[in-house]
Amino acid sequence: MPEAKLFAELRGLFQREGRLVCLPPDRSAVFVGDTHGDREATERVFARFLAPDHVLVFLGDYVDRGPDSAGNLRLLLEAKAAHPDRIVLLMGNHEAWAVAPFSPADFWQALSPAEERTLGEVLSFLPFAAYHPGRILAVHGALPDVARIEDIARIELGSADWRKMTWGDWADVPGYVVGPDPFGRPTFGRDYFAEVAGRLGLGALVRSHQPSAPTHLFQDRCLTLFTSRAYGGTVRRVAVLRPGRTIRNARDLELVEL
Repeated sequence: MPEAKLFAELRGLFQREGRLVCLPPDRSAVFVGDTHGDREATERVFARFLAPDHVLVFLGDYVDRGPDSAGNLRLLLEAKAAHPDRIVLLMGNHEAWAVAPFSPADFWQALSPAEERTLGEVLSFLPFAAYHPGRILAVHGALPDVARIEDIARIELGSADWRKMTWGDWADVPGYVVGPDPFGRPTFGRDYFAEVAGRLGLGALVRSHQPSAPTHLFQDRCLTLFTSRAYGGTVRRVAVLRPGRTIRNARDLELVEL
């Protein structure tokens, strides 16, 4: 598909999905962590899980760091256009270059100004979160400070709650906002998690973004997932929720190595 046609189709798809995607309870949900230019990781996910009875939820950060950002992003966007009801692409901070530039950003900085502008505009319509009625919320970073799950649909691009979702880190220490990390990213403690997750009725938060975070945090209610090898890890993993599974916490999701 020619790039202009693909981008126009994707923009329409993302706008129809909105900022909050509601996942179907009767299909397996497969949560995929940062792929960060690791095209092979995405290919393995598709080979194993791209099927009518599955929904693949990619948690953001598709470019930079890894060896083939352009190829990885193209593969994801073409697959989304071909299978719109089987693939959800959430916004990570690396898809928000047009809103909040950062460094290093090898993929974005290699684009021409026209390419940067066009791609940045398309990706600015990506959803922020996906919610499964089994009480699971999937985002890239941290939780927004909202009263209800439905309020996520009205979060504005570039707002404080948007920044929490795309840039936010967690620390297993007492407190709410426990300061920025060494890279200036907002960091939240266990009191903030307990209050917001309790208010939203969540059994589990599934997110990525933070390579230094333990896999499970906050009495196993927060799962940090990575699928790329861009940070030096040797294991690519996804998390799977089967239909009808009762979720008490994040350990009720099945971790699968690719």
